[in-house]
Amino acid sequence: MSRYRFKLETILVAILFGLFAPAQVSTHKWMAQWEPTKLVNGSPVLFRVTAPLQLEELRGNFLGQDFSFRPSQACHCWYAFAGVSLATKPGIYTLRVEGKSKGGEDTSMRHAVAVAAAHYPTSALKVAPGFVEPPKETLARIEEDQAEKKKVFATTLPETLWSGRFERPAEAEVSGVFGSARVFNGVKKSQHTGLDFRVTTGTPTVATNSGTVVLARPLYFEGNCVMIDHGQGLLTMYLHLSEFRVKEGDVVKKGQTLGLSGGTGRATAPHLHFAVRWRGEYLDPRTLLELHPPGS
Repeated sequence: MSRYRFKLETILVAILFGLFAPAQVSTHKWMAQWEPTKLVNGSPVLFRVTAPLQLEELRGNFLGQDFSFRPSQACHCWYAFAGVSLATKPGIYTLRVEGKSKGGEDTSMRHAVAVAAAHYPTSALKVAPGFVEPPKETLARIEEDQAEKKKVFATTLPETLWSGRFERPAEAEVSGVFGSARVFNGVKKSQHTGLDFRVTTGTPTVATNSGTVVLARPLYFEGNCVMIDHGQGLLTMYLHLSEFRVKEGDVVKKGQTLGLSGGTGRATAPHLHFAVRWRGEYLDPRTLLELHPPGS
């Protein structure tokens, strides 16, 4: 009887060890996570991927955009920034991931990602008539501004310069949200592509993360504007400033003062308009500020 019991216990131990041996359960599977967990049109997204092999590099594609992952020892995973454009329809989309192991082996994964529809409000604003129907004498300047912005948008840095969480550009309440339909003087002109902070003139405006200043100059609609290139197509923009504290070409750190807030350009009152642009698409800055990259 005891010999039978011994054999039975030995078999049970072997089975349980096979079921719960940690290395065999986790190392042969891909795992993909993202935040925010519910994606909507206009949302930034932070992907985390755990691979079944030791990798040298990892690349991804989502909604037709290619991007590179970065390794993190904090989570033993790879992570990357991406975005869902405002024009994206609700549906199921595919995250494609391709990597190369340290032994030269190619490996890949596909994962279904759901995107829902966001519900953005409408806001009515009163501005000077010249910012709704610009006078003819301003059209040449507006065209120059557009050409300059187009040049900046087309030449983003290939390497990733940001790290950790993105900080608020100013310590103030939010007065205008991303995505709202903007009705200027009774005419719908655009969709709000940034986050407005209720600040008085002269409030310090800081870099939300590290990067390179690629634009620091006055523009017709944006007023005194600073743009920071954080790498791989990710830009942040700071509008309506009263003063500049940086110049084009400066390398800035997270929290560094870029300028002082104001009400220059198309502004109803002094405030800071903070915008996020990735690969040609404006994304919700509030969501960017809520992301938790590994190690942050």
